[in-house]
Amino acid sequence: MGRLKAIITDFDGTLVNTFFANLYAYQEAFKQYGYELTEDQYREYYGLRFDEFCDKMNIPKEYRNDIKTLKKNIYPKFFSYLKLNNNLMGFINSCKIQGLKTCIASTASKENLYNVLNYLNIQNYFDIIITGENVKHGKPNPEVYNKALEMLGCETDEVLVFEDSDVGCKAAENANLKYVKIVKI
Repeated sequence: MGRLKAIITDFDGTLVNTFFANLYAYQEAFKQYGYELTEDQYREYYGLRFDEFCDKMNIPKEYRNDIKTLKKNIYPKFFSYLKLNNNLMGFINSCKIQGLKTCIASTASKENLYNVLNYLNIQNYFDIIITGENVKHGKPNPEVYNKALEMLGCETDEVLVFEDSDVGCKAAENANLKYVKIVKI
């Protein structure tokens, strides 16, 4: 491995546990359109992009934009359920102080991601933030990590990725990156 020059972290579930905030917002949005979302279903489809998630939930295409907008609007109501991964955040801060570049590589929506970063007051810890609007393909496609490498100006052996989901780890593997899988306790 080359000299470590950058840390790349996924967002949802890795840097910030957004599971319950997202679950409750989706449940409320789905309910208004006559659909039920259980915690087990959400766990099974966690990490998928919105359209793939809706495909699995059999949500008709004509309701998706309205559900997405509604979920986005009610999401901040559940921010009290957000949990920052303090251990990872401390490590990232230490790396930044030592001169390493820091990056969030997520396929989450830009608006939701930045709203959470601002709520937690951690946006300034990151040199580069990549969101779903910056890529065409969701994980396990490596596009988000390839874009991060390009923007960081690093080679694959100069970065370390932090991920939590199987699809995210697969995306890191597909980009030939070393990663640490964050395990929920």
